[in-house]
Amino acid sequence: MNRRHYDVVIVGAGPAGLSAARAAAQKQAHARIAVLDDNPRTGGQVWRHGPAYPPAPALNERLDALLRAGNVDVFSSARVVAPLDDRSLLVESAQHGLLELGCERLILATGARERLLPFKGWTLPGVTGAGGLQALIKGGVPVRGERIVIAGSGPLLIASLATARQAGANVLAVIEQAPWTAVARFGVGLFATPSKLWQAARLTHGFAGLRYLTGSVVREAIGDGRVEQVRIRQGRDGHLVLDCARIACGYGLVPNVTVGESLGCAVHRDPAAGSALIVDDAQRTSLAHVFAAGECTGVGGMELASVEGEIAGLQAVDAQREAARLQTQRDRWRRFARRVETAFAPREAARALPSDDTLFCRCEDVTCAQVREHTNWRDAKLQTRCGMGPCQGRICGCAAELYFGWNTAQVRPPFSPARIGTLLEAVRDTTPDAK
Repeated sequence: MNRRHYDVVIVGAGPAGLSAARAAAQKQAHARIAVLDDNPRTGGQVWRHGPAYPPAPALNERLDALLRAGNVDVFSSARVVAPLDDRSLLVESAQHGLLELGCERLILATGARERLLPFKGWTLPGVTGAGGLQALIKGGVPVRGERIVIAGSGPLLIASLATARQAGANVLAVIEQAPWTAVARFGVGLFATPSKLWQAARLTHGFAGLRYLTGSVVREAIGDGRVEQVRIRQGRDGHLVLDCARIACGYGLVPNVTVGESLGCAVHRDPAAGSALIVDDAQRTSLAHVFAAGECTGVGGMELASVEGEIAGLQAVDAQREAARLQTQRDRWRRFARRVETAFAPREAARALPSDDTLFCRCEDVTCAQVREHTNWRDAKLQTRCGMGPCQGRICGCAAELYFGWNTAQVRPPFSPARIGTLLEAVRDTTPDAK
């Protein structure tokens, strides 16, 4: 196994992770820094790029800064398999093979994942998450001329709308579960952050040419072998059916805390907003040598993630004075994040469990009726295999937290599929007698 030791290891190469790396590298030129991410390209979901989508200027600026610094190693397609101890990680890297990365300080910038909630027909080809649609388009999937309905909740719907329109899709409607009053209050509140107001106007173009339905949820995807129609519930009694070829439905994001929780970092649990790593004003977790920044500490957007990452990077190289100067900026974006959370929190219709015959766990074909019979996540897994499939509960676990308030944390490694050789090496490394 290839063993390397760094002063700072950063897990995640999105806005938070890259901002942390840039800040640490520029402040401490002699520090050895590593950034790893499981995607083949840096940038995370926000700065995801592909064949027809060049890297964003903000991404290029950070990568250029890291290149000039000369003390940062970036590992793409590198996946954390397990912690070997509190200061080293077992990593599978497509380029470097099996790695043991040791560190003095660790920064977690593991981001968030999309929350998908089940509805009848959600396993039909053509149904994706709202963020999933963005990823597919940026990865090169053609959608020009396709009739698309985007649904769920939160600003991610607007970002998906802009990406789909730019790719030539015919977006018929945006279906927002939050009521019009909440959306209107949020819109007025954008005047407190003019950059966000301008961004919203630029992305939506005033919603010209499509329906923007509030207080509405997708109830069913209909089709023979593929999506052909979507059934929408409007308010308490209204219904609408639209012909479409694709449905992108996501109910916001939930923090990705798996690595932090496995290390023993304290977590704040919230069924509606998702569990998040607890940090202090220095972005330090409950472990003194572990910092966290960005969406894994609570979903707040690119601007908040970037400034939190910068603070964490500075703190990791003991530049407390410079980090303190950024707290006012961070507080401003945290207030914006709270407004987003309040406006788009899941309402009654979104939190209503679908019909009994709807698949709840699509990996293991477990229905809502089968899950409803149990009182906690452990029992549901043992009795039905819910959460035991390839996604390891990353999708149905989020739904179970929202619908039932269950703690569905999965902190036992490996965190994702790994080679047998990797697991054997982990055993040898942590069990002296095995050597």
